[in-house]
Amino acid sequence: MHQLLMAVALLMPIKDSSVSGTIELKQEKGFVLVTGEVKGLTPGLHGFHIHEFGDLRSPDGMSAGGHYNPHKKPHGRPAAHERHEGDLGNIEANADGVAKFNLRAMGLDLSKVLGRGLVVHANPDDFSQPVGNAGPRVAVGVIGVAEVKSATAAK
Repeated sequence: MHQLLMAVALLMPIKDSSVSGTIELKQEKGFVLVTGEVKGLTPGLHGFHIHEFGDLRSPDGMSAGGHYNPHKKPHGRPAAHERHEGDLGNIEANADGVAKFNLRAMGLDLSKVLGRGLVVHANPDDFSQPVGNAGPRVAVGVIGVAEVKSATAAK
């Protein structure tokens, strides 16, 4: 069995939201590189987390469940030893409402989050307990397997 190397999530707006984006996740040694662009945000910081379920059925995004936390650790900053595995911290939108980011999710195994939800929140994650007080969800997507393209594979 091959190791999962790349995944992608297309973020869809929650009701009364216009937030959308594309997130790529790449497995590296000891971490997952998370890169992307999210549009339609209010300027400033927004909580960004992997959630338990890739369930998009509820219009408010609550069907995605809580933060992905298989080891039952407290909520924390992305660099903290004690944190939910789904704690990715904050992304920052510029004055045009666009957040472009490139972050490392340390210790994350991409194969364990496949099919789970990726959520952007309305407010900043303040890293308080139990889940960071980031407010309502404004966009949600499902982490899916991405095609890995190489220069030689295109021929």
